[in-house]
Amino acid sequence: MQEVRYGQRVRQALSKHLPVVALESTIISHGLPRPRNLVVARDIEQAVRDQGVVPATIGVVGGDVVVGLDDDELTRLATADGVAKLSVRDLAVAAAAGADGATTVASTAALAAHAGIHVFATGGLGGVHRGASESFDESADLVTLARTPVLVVCAGVKSILDVGATLERLETLGVTVVGYATKRFPGFYLTDSGFNVDWSLETPEQVAALLRARQAQGVHPGAVVVANPLPPSEQLDPALHERVLAEGLAGLEREGVTGKAVTPYLLAHFHEATAGASLEVNIRIIVRNATLAAQIAAAYAALPVAA
Repeated sequence: MQEVRYGQRVRQALSKHLPVVALESTIISHGLPRPRNLVVARDIEQAVRDQGVVPATIGVVGGDVVVGLDDDELTRLATADGVAKLSVRDLAVAAAAGADGATTVASTAALAAHAGIHVFATGGLGGVHRGASESFDESADLVTLARTPVLVVCAGVKSILDVGATLERLETLGVTVVGYATKRFPGFYLTDSGFNVDWSLETPEQVAALLRARQAQGVHPGAVVVANPLPPSEQLDPALHERVLAEGLAGLEREGVTGKAVTPYLLAHFHEATAGASLEVNIRIIVRNATLAAQIAAAYAALPVAA
């Protein structure tokens, strides 16, 4: 049992202070259907490499935390049955049990920061679930981001959540949120969630400068969320989205689905009810975010080191 094991390319890149982008593995094991999930996992990594940056997909293999899965390990998490979904609280248990596990946004962010990786790309964040005033159902992503110094490129929060309440919680927790070339917060499948953001930055260089400024100031322990919306021409049809979401929420209530099972249930429902259209949107989101994250990581690496 090791504390953390690093892939060879990631270890070399970190030792030479070269840019690295962290990637989660839950989208591979739980967010995308087989066999497309493995193809997309490789495509995401290639999108990072295409920018001259090293990808570090993070997961747990046989109880070992791996920062920078190799292709055999990526294949194992994409194809094996019984891969656990691991948040931060689950990592040590998985290690003790010798389990295979896919890391969520929360655990990937925490492990990236532990490894000294400054930039992380994902699809959409978790957040406050609809009806949370009664269920108290809120993703661990939010609290983890409040105390984890990493920059996360995402397409906002998943549109199946209570977006307004999630933005309020991010503000309360002191998590910095900026739009990338937008003053409107994206809604994952949708370009515009209906909510504003206070700040917008236009280039990877500006985002890198933000990251450097926070480190130089040294007064904020938490994350930066960079919300990168899909172009309107690439989003899911909004009318279709609203209809399918309403059906999915009714299904949750009818079948008593709660906790960790909510997001996979709704994503699977979207995939089926939209005849695969939501899957294609999901894939475009993560590949675009990986590309932008790599551009930010490269721009950050090019900045002079703060005195």
